[in-house]
Amino acid sequence: MSQDNPLPPIVLTLAGSDPTGGAGIQADILTLASMGCHPLSVITAVTVQDTRGVQDFLVIDDEWVLDQARAVLEDMPVAAFKVGMVGSIENVVAIAELAADYPDIPLIYDPVLASGRGDELARDELVHVLRDMLLPQVTVLTPNSIEARRLAANDEDDEDSITLADCAKRLTRLGCDYVFITGTHETTRDVENRLYDRSGEVRLDTWPRLNGSFHGSGCTLASAVAGLIARGLAVPEAVKEAQDYTWQALRYGFRPGMGQYIPDRLFWANDDASDDEDKDQDAQG
Repeated sequence: MSQDNPLPPIVLTLAGSDPTGGAGIQADILTLASMGCHPLSVITAVTVQDTRGVQDFLVIDDEWVLDQARAVLEDMPVAAFKVGMVGSIENVVAIAELAADYPDIPLIYDPVLASGRGDELARDELVHVLRDMLLPQVTVLTPNSIEARRLAANDEDDEDSITLADCAKRLTRLGCDYVFITGTHETTRDVENRLYDRSGEVRLDTWPRLNGSFHGSGCTLASAVAGLIARGLAVPEAVKEAQDYTWQALRYGFRPGMGQYIPDRLFWANDDASDDEDKDQDAQG
């Protein structure tokens, strides 16, 4: 067998483990693989959850997080970082230290502050440390509108009164190169997703709302952005392509349990298979 096969883009994801496979590091791995990337995975937390919500979680020690990451970084060339649930202040500090050691690797951060059901995964003290230590090193921040307001709010603010444009302005001032705010939690007819940089709004994309509630949509979107950046796309193009991929994955989503739907990250393979079945049935009359 030839040993000269081309190396796929390698993306290191740091996130919590979700035993349902719907969100967390499992979602990252599936998404990155479907992007043609090779995913490396560092576990930051182990969760007890089903498709209805998170019952509990165990945070991995920060030294273990760093050791996991450094072992693979010293062995393989990484094209992008993707960060999800961090779990603790100590892990924020560890990941910020790691990112500072590799400033040329783009960092895509999905700020997982709560589960889809609303289970709290990040206390206010952790949010303050995120703002001070990790956000200044982020290439693309991918919050939903609720997360954006929480990250951008000052102590005296009413979070609900802050416009998303103001959120983006504050978050880019903290150091994020780009802030990509998704609008699924807003009351607009269609979903409006907006990408900002320090000069203001870069692009607006609108998508038809889909029925149902989804588990892991944010992880899927952020991982797709990371994978496309690792493949060489500029941020605005990566964001556009990642939205299309994620919307299709949600459109083909399935409901394996009694809670939320799970995005089908391999929808393209399943769609091809269904097309083949239709052709076979047509051929058989």
